[in-house]
Amino acid sequence: MTGGFTPHPPVALSCGEPAGIGPEIAVKARAILGAEVPFFWIGDPRHLPQGTRWQALSDPAEALHVAADCLPVLPLELGPAPLPGQPTPALAAGVVAAIARGVALVQAGQASALCTAPIHKKALKDGAGFAFPGHTEYLAALAGVGRVVMMLACAGLRVVPATIHIPLSEVPRALTPDLLEETIRITRDGLIRDFGIAVPRIAVAGLNPHAGEGGAMGREEIDWMIPLLDRLRGEGMALLGPLPADTMFHPAARARYDAAICAYHDQALIPIKTIDFAGGVNLTLGLPFIRTSPDHGTAFDIAGKGVADPSSLIAALKMAQAMAAARGATADVGVLHPHTPAGYL
Repeated sequence: MTGGFTPHPPVALSCGEPAGIGPEIAVKARAILGAEVPFFWIGDPRHLPQGTRWQALSDPAEALHVAADCLPVLPLELGPAPLPGQPTPALAAGVVAAIARGVALVQAGQASALCTAPIHKKALKDGAGFAFPGHTEYLAALAGVGRVVMMLACAGLRVVPATIHIPLSEVPRALTPDLLEETIRITRDGLIRDFGIAVPRIAVAGLNPHAGEGGAMGREEIDWMIPLLDRLRGEGMALLGPLPADTMFHPAARARYDAAICAYHDQALIPIKTIDFAGGVNLTLGLPFIRTSPDHGTAFDIAGKGVADPSSLIAALKMAQAMAAARGATADVGVLHPHTPAGYL
């Protein structure tokens, strides 16, 4: 390491759906965080709440020197401000461009991470022919990555659903040995690289009630999950399971692992939304750059009313900063942080 301190580049925050709560919570997050988490907003300043103090940037690095009570903005013209709560497909191309600009800046090293405000997928499809199910798939395509993993995290829990937005009836077919193994590997690598955990402890939930109860309630655990986990343990992975999902998420159980991999969407999301509904963060593992997002949608019903809670965005920005620090420590120093309990870092 060399002498002197060089600050990490700021975090890039893409605008998301302009008719939702994204612009409002960006301004609120800046007011609360100040200079604690340097970030800049990529979007059209006309879409910010009336009276917002903002400063245009010509270079992302300038965000580090903007007054703490002023929002740094990398201007991107999208079009006239929409009515709050009413998605405008005419702005869709600009919304997509803001995401792509954020990715380009992170890949160029001008931003330390990308945080994405919520988008409205139908508006993007109608207005820009957006062909992706959501942010995650679009980011993977921009990065040229075939497989990524969605993680939801809060201060007390990290969860990964191995299968995501599919009907429950399709889960047993979709949850294959190859899919679960790939999910475990990507999760393990992400915990090492992005959270600084040298030897990640991963709990794996069974598919069936009581993890099949010896085959009485399903055979997936016996037929292939146990052999798979045993093989990966033989490689040195610290794995628990397959475990009954109904006993995995009380405090004593959570203390035994750094992340939980679940078989399907609700098995993962119910516990984290119960533990920390407002402060959860959605992040993508397996990308060559850091991406976080608040764990909520556009909230059209409250857009423009000034009542949106910025807690999840604040948590997402803080997590992005912490992950960037973990990656920097691993890359620059060549060592990992010591093991830390399940939390942001």
